[in-house]
Amino acid sequence: MKSLVFHRMIWFCLALSSLLFVTSCTNDINDTTTEFKNASEYNADVPYEWYELLTEIDRFSPNYRPPAASRMMGYVGLAVYEAVVPGMPQNKSLQSEYFGLEIPKIDKEKEYHWPTVANSAYAEMFRKFYPHIKTEHLLKIERLEKKFLDYFSSEVSNETINRSKYFGVAVAEAVFAFSATDVYGHEAYKNPRPSSYIPPVTGPAGEKLWQPTWPDYTPALHPYWGKVRTFAMKDTDLRAKAPLGYSEDPNSKFYQQALETKVWVDNLNYEDKWIAEFWSDDFFEVTFEPACRQIAIANQMVAEDKISLATAVELYAKLGMAMADASIAIWNSKYIYNVRRPIEFIRENIDPNWKTALHNPYSNVQSLTPEFPAYPSGHSGFGGSASIILTDIFGNNRYFTDNCHKNRFEFLGVPRSYTSFIEAGVENAYSRLPLGVHYRMDCEEGLRLGYLAANRVLQKPWKK
Repeated sequence: MKSLVFHRMIWFCLALSSLLFVTSCTNDINDTTTEFKNASEYNADVPYEWYELLTEIDRFSPNYRPPAASRMMGYVGLAVYEAVVPGMPQNKSLQSEYFGLEIPKIDKEKEYHWPTVANSAYAEMFRKFYPHIKTEHLLKIERLEKKFLDYFSSEVSNETINRSKYFGVAVAEAVFAFSATDVYGHEAYKNPRPSSYIPPVTGPAGEKLWQPTWPDYTPALHPYWGKVRTFAMKDTDLRAKAPLGYSEDPNSKFYQQALETKVWVDNLNYEDKWIAEFWSDDFFEVTFEPACRQIAIANQMVAEDKISLATAVELYAKLGMAMADASIAIWNSKYIYNVRRPIEFIRENIDPNWKTALHNPYSNVQSLTPEFPAYPSGHSGFGGSASIILTDIFGNNRYFTDNCHKNRFEFLGVPRSYTSFIEAGVENAYSRLPLGVHYRMDCEEGLRLGYLAANRVLQKPWKK
């Protein structure tokens, strides 16, 4: 009897052991099947091609000149980052940084194809931000989206493709809805020069202030942009340092800075003219605008370094958000100080026939000036903020050649090379002096605000 009980106990222990072994093996199998690929295991083809298309659309998109274009880039970058960040184990969502932003969640038990998620998010954001562009560009959005969907469908199951596509669209819709709660920024491109704004003629001390400039007298662009919601900058960051005091005294610092701009333009050598035209990007349908110029530089680096999908979506998010914030601080300050442009001051006080070096190569209109106050410089802010972000991603003292305007014949677009992104950003800023549209102080303060905007973005909790 004891022997029978003993044998039954042995049998039970063996059976239990076998069951535990099988269960363990089953768990091992399930564990391996749920180890899905993350975003760092994919290349950056999807963001790269979408941003290449962006550089084309930006050039021809009505009213998406600075600063509206940079804001759009900020929201597109944020949307795709939030869509892909569940597949980026080292990164964190930024949802908690923005009150009212509600991002859909993934099903952690199911597979997502992160390039498809990104592709669908880009397509949806482009459609929402660009409803007014030419049909040919709308068709390019549809074709690029389909191109990637068709390509990925041969690699991933239809179930995973559809799940990924719907998630990307859902996140894009959520971020666009969040954009819509920013009443001063959302869809401001529809009315970039509001007739309700009448620029003041004189300041508190009787100083003369900016007015629409000769020869075209275009009304003020985005005079209320300082009220737009930022991504990272604080309210206390948004006011530039006070500019030099306005003075018509030839011995004053203000007068001397105006004179410096005049002398530079009047004595342009080839190098000065090359730098001025190379960074201009001032005219709709001639080139992309100055924020998109930085996207074009980023695209070159993405292609050259062959970074991952994860790194690329982080790059473009940081870049768009930093440039957007720089534009808010700069445009806010422009319409606080309302500093006259050099063309106004010089023609009135030094040389009544003086002209800038900014000419539209298509319309052939000469001696133009951007349609907003001088201080601080927008180009300087875009170049400064982008140089910090590009350095963060690709490293300091990085030699590169800017090929953005290679083979353009209407202006001097011959590629230029730099030892760092900071060097390029500084040259971009001060290129506005030989062009004749800014004072030195405009460039210095624009750079400072651009650097500050980028550093505020980098201080966000991107990593776990």
